[in-house]
Amino acid sequence: MNSPLFSLLVLAGIAVFLILRLRNVLGTREGFEPPREAAAAPQRRGPALEVIEGGPDQDILDHAEEGSESAMSLAKMKSLEPDFGVNDFLQGARGAYEMILMAFEGGDMASILPFLSKDVYESFAQVVDGREAQGLSVEAEFIGVRELTLKSASFDDETREGEISVKFIGELTSVVRDRAGDIVEGSEGQVKRQKDVWTFARVMGSDDPNWQLVATGE
Repeated sequence: MNSPLFSLLVLAGIAVFLILRLRNVLGTREGFEPPREAAAAPQRRGPALEVIEGGPDQDILDHAEEGSESAMSLAKMKSLEPDFGVNDFLQGARGAYEMILMAFEGGDMASILPFLSKDVYESFAQVVDGREAQGLSVEAEFIGVRELTLKSASFDDETREGEISVKFIGELTSVVRDRAGDIVEGSEGQVKRQKDVWTFARVMGSDDPNWQLVATGE
């Protein structure tokens, strides 16, 4: 056999052998080939992050410092009465301040009796009775609340009574007249500011939704 032809046949045989071995090792690449699996992500080192359910209650933290007695007391009130909201309470306190203050100035104690504790009612009534005994009357007009701030809050675990103190700065006009109608105190049209700290109380979770005014101060 011709030497060049023999060498060519040997090389061809070797090539066929190598192709068959490669097919057995790698397989064929016919049709759709799925993507290779991504390398596994490196394992996270260090402590795992915890998911805290709920998170801070901004309705409370808008009015009381986190961790303070007031904040914890407000949280207990909410735990007993989920519908209770600090912002809603303060809006109600604003309306109660105007209603009670104007009834007191006008001597209409009967209309606010359900919203006052016994001690506060007796204190207000004593002032009203004293004015009437002297023949004095008050003419007042409420202008508005210039400032309203939650001052403090407390909660009694045994009685479930919550107390919230609110600082008010109200604006009103007020004159006091004698029996003859003459002004003996104040000036017509002059707006004056009145500062008060009122404390409201209520048993949380009770059927009675009304808060009562239990203390007044400045």
